[in-house]
Amino acid sequence: MNDYSDDIRAAVAAMRKGGVILYPTDTIWGIGCDATDPAAVQRIFGIKQRADSKALLTLVGSLAQLERTVTGIPDVAYQLIELSEKPVTIVYDGVDPHSGIAPELLADDGSIGVRLTAESFSKALCLALGKPVVSTSANISGQAAPANFSDISPEIIAAVDYVCTSRRDETGKAKPSSVIRLCADGRFKIIRQ
Repeated sequence: MNDYSDDIRAAVAAMRKGGVILYPTDTIWGIGCDATDPAAVQRIFGIKQRADSKALLTLVGSLAQLERTVTGIPDVAYQLIELSEKPVTIVYDGVDPHSGIAPELLADDGSIGVRLTAESFSKALCLALGKPVVSTSANISGQAAPANFSDISPEIIAAVDYVCTSRRDETGKAKPSSVIRLCADGRFKIIRQ
């Protein structure tokens, strides 16, 4: 079992000060921040050189965090999360108005992409912050998503406030999550398998 505690503490401290971090997730390395901090979210759009009309997804570390973030979670969402063999991002109809989620994270139709992570580092990060964490690939928009820390450009590394030290030595193929659009009535559409 890895001891990520110092790394988690430093990453959370950076996010609580409005900082942007570079961290390992359940899929690839991501750029993240406190999902309730609009200024930090805007910084991520700037770092990625990405149009802010393209919504970013958020990670949560528990069902309780998911339920505090999203309104009207259909029963099928719990089944999809439980039965999925790989990470699954679900696009929900909307957020709980009391969640504090930055409006910049919502798509034009008010929907939001959220993934409940089961990976140990990103889960501990979300739980330690006590809020959802933005997660977007650690690359300039339009460039290839880095599978490993060694693939991340120096430009991205220099642009963030804290770079996590955990899991930097891992190698492997990038494994993006499945993306499923879920409607309140239980209908769903697979966006990315």
